[in-house]
Amino acid sequence: MDRMIYTAMNGAKQSFDQQAVVSNNLANVTTPGFRAQLSAMQSVPVEGDGFHTRTLPLAATPGADMTAGPVSATGRALDFAYKGNAWIAVQAKDGSEAYTRRGDVQVDRNGMLNIGGLAVIGEAGPILVPLDSQVSVGSTGTISVIEAGQKADSISEVARVKLVTADRGQLERSDDGLFRAPADADGQMLPLPLDENARLTSGALEGSNVNATSAMVDMINTQRRYDMNMKAISSAEENEKAANSLLAMN
Repeated sequence: MDRMIYTAMNGAKQSFDQQAVVSNNLANVTTPGFRAQLSAMQSVPVEGDGFHTRTLPLAATPGADMTAGPVSATGRALDFAYKGNAWIAVQAKDGSEAYTRRGDVQVDRNGMLNIGGLAVIGEAGPILVPLDSQVSVGSTGTISVIEAGQKADSISEVARVKLVTADRGQLERSDDGLFRAPADADGQMLPLPLDENARLTSGALEGSNVNATSAMVDMINTQRRYDMNMKAISSAEENEKAANSLLAMN
């Protein structure tokens, strides 16, 4: 009886964890540049003497779906869509360098370029532009401005965003939703170098690659799997009570 209870209990827990992944994907169906997190279930044998007949389910997140999302024109100078395998570098909350395909760049009250509150990194660190200036962006990531009150011919280049190129498998998804280069043999995550050939398109945004319909189907399937495991636990409890009643009668 314990085999049924613990197997079903672990299955319910893993289904609950998988549901969190699906829910997060669905919540980001409109987030620019979002990469859907993958999830999978597998049976894992229990190791040890006397346990050769037992297996437990295990939910795993093998990585992210790197398929590109749809690109739509916005006409806004600080909306970026990245070409090919290009990524933009941002400063994560822990101060480390991370990468994203999100391209809705904003300018805060200090003139710092940011994406979702994270500073956009240039060749010399976070990028600052003069407040109230007219900003334009080149395909290589060069940031040019015309300061407030200046003529159009006074345009000047102030920085260049750091664009890197990463093929499939060269970046790993972190818990904060950003991507980083895998750790080296010493456990250090070294930043990727700037790629002179990486390009972006200004005035366009890449959307999320999450398919809302597929995500909803996955959510329903995961919920049904959870309910099935909970029903198995209830059945085991009922069987245990019936067995105890028979023993009490004897």
